[in-house]
Amino acid sequence: MPRPAREAGATPPPPDLTIPVEKVCFIIVKAREFDAKDATTEPDPASNPSDDKGVAVLEEHADDPVAEELVSSIEALSEDEQIDLVALAWLGRDGTGADDWPETRREAARAHNNRTASYLLGMPMLADFVEEGLSMLGRSCEEFEIGRL
Repeated sequence: MPRPAREAGATPPPPDLTIPVEKVCFIIVKAREFDAKDATTEPDPASNPSDDKGVAVLEEHADDPVAEELVSSIEALSEDEQIDLVALAWLGRDGTGADDWPETRREAARAHNNRTASYLLGMPMLADFVEEGLSMLGRSCEEFEIGRL
């Protein structure tokens, strides 16, 4: 059965994602927390957090719980979901557009390996790129953020 023709000037429906928007939004929130970290100034402060006003929580450490949660969240995604996440980051980084989604996703699928989490955590402005890519596909985290943030 043929598909009905779209009206001239009608916006095409957003492409399907294998990753639920809620998962993308959770990763965006965690990536923002991770990006807010500062370089470690005192690797072993040996003081009480209440004495130093808890500033160590804002520094990067090897056992950073935010990084661990972000990595485990990304690693728990299926391969297709990881590919979507990388493609969203690339789409937002390159600022192309929704029309480029199919090719961007194909390229992300070709490049996929078992180091997706470390690749994404090494990407400066990850949260901004993923959020922009999501926006280009006509989706947002607005509904996810209501009541959670």
